[in-house]
Amino acid sequence: MNKNFKILISIFVISLISQSGFSQSIGDNNLIGQDEGLRTITTAVPFLMIAPDSRSGAMGDAGVATTPDAYSMHWNPSKYAFIKNDIGGSISYTPWLKKLVDDINLAYLNGYYRIDKNQVVAGSLLYFDLGSITFTDETGGILQNYNPHELSFDLSYSRLLSRHFSGSLAARYIYSNLTGGTYVSNEQSHAGKSIAMDVSAYYQNDIKFFDKNANLAFGMNISNIGSKIDYTDNTKNFIPINLKLGSALTTQIDDYNSIMVTVDFNKLLVPTSPIYAIDSLNDYIKDENGNQVIAYGKKPNVSVPVGMFQSFYDAPGILESDGTRNVFKEELQEVTYSIGAEYWYAKQFAIRAGYFHENALKGNRKYFTAGLGIRFNVFGLDFAYLIPTGNQVNNPLAETLRFSLIFNFDNMNAQSEPK
Repeated sequence: MNKNFKILISIFVISLISQSGFSQSIGDNNLIGQDEGLRTITTAVPFLMIAPDSRSGAMGDAGVATTPDAYSMHWNPSKYAFIKNDIGGSISYTPWLKKLVDDINLAYLNGYYRIDKNQVVAGSLLYFDLGSITFTDETGGILQNYNPHELSFDLSYSRLLSRHFSGSLAARYIYSNLTGGTYVSNEQSHAGKSIAMDVSAYYQNDIKFFDKNANLAFGMNISNIGSKIDYTDNTKNFIPINLKLGSALTTQIDDYNSIMVTVDFNKLLVPTSPIYAIDSLNDYIKDENGNQVIAYGKKPNVSVPVGMFQSFYDAPGILESDGTRNVFKEELQEVTYSIGAEYWYAKQFAIRAGYFHENALKGNRKYFTAGLGIRFNVFGLDFAYLIPTGNQVNNPLAETLRFSLIFNFDNMNAQSEPK
């Protein structure tokens, strides 16, 4: 079994166990400690949540309320309504697990076009390549060689609704083929497919901040609202429906210097795995229909709309010293936050930094980020670097340099016109 195969199996297993794999159990006589371990919320196609661009990647993965740019398609398409250029695009490349293998990567391509002063359309393609995999049977015999891959194709429409407010709708097609039809537990697998949409909004207004000209912005994006995805006939998994809220303050220090600070909050709108009851022999207690009895939390196998609303109150709860369970406290633990800053000199050179935080019981991702940006007349380059903290030394992006290339086709056309 080669290294690539182990990585693929890990990713595939995570995709298949999105509702039950991290559930914990308790018994009536053992309420303290047994269920207080890691309760990570997992979903299928987690690649949709990876920051595809180096600008936001350098600011702790914050981007829902930052100033509009070509990358807005992933973070908040409604920002396109305020973008200054009429046509543009970007290309990004992100090596994945570079310290282990050299053939897994995430590629991103997008573009936008202004129809008129109020309307902008955009599209993007996100492609996740998991490298070459050799599938073997239990005896080590080769079954097939395959290149697992996942992709999403997006289209969005953004409109200016007032002088300071815009909204957007985006449609997304998701395709995930991790096994190439290989049998898993005597059941043939197949590619997962789903259709989803994003609903987003953006508000920005010019203000005075310590007697300096500034811009205050707020952003909201509910992304990946869509059907469940399945890799076998008997298992359906939620895709990463996500609520993102954020704000950004951009201050013009003088004619050449400006600085932006931003913060994002994210919460997955999918069910939290419950805690199932066990008996004195540590066996799961089942009802008359053979289903495991839930001791704390809510039923995870629900419809997409129910799961979205239920995600705000379905956590089993943190066990307090008095024996009660604090559901609200665990729901707060499911919120991740990103803090970022960006400094521009003469709108040509940028320095960026950020921090991402996830609760220790919900995944424990914590890392600092840093990066640079440079703008020329027609194109620009952005770079990002991730620095894991604590025990996050095995972060897939640790010690990896990411880059993005952004295009301003308005200036390209202006240069080509005869003087």
